[in-house]
Amino acid sequence: MSVIFEATILVDEDEKWFIELKDTVVGRIVHCHTIEELEQKVEELGADYGGHVDEVRWNKAEDVLPHIMDEIRVAMAEARAKIEEESGQALTPMAEEVK
Repeated sequence: MSVIFEATILVDEDEKWFIELKDTVVGRIVHCHTIEELEQKVEELGADYGGHVDEVRWNKAEDVLPHIMDEIRVAMAEARAKIEEESGQALTPMAEEVK
């Protein structure tokens, strides 16, 4: 069984973004209003599968404006940098130089 989560970027009636995180195995849905909350919810939901999540599929609603996407990208880059600094390891290994 593959553990796949779907993360969909949406905007509310006040034009504030949030991420709808869906566990496709059992259909649970949670709403995350920060990247930190998203990290926490992925970890919490993933705990039901021994901490193993095969994939997080990303989508966005058509009404999500470019500046909102930029804001989310920056927040995700900051979260990634923090995790890499704390762990001392890159999250995505760089390709080895070909000689």
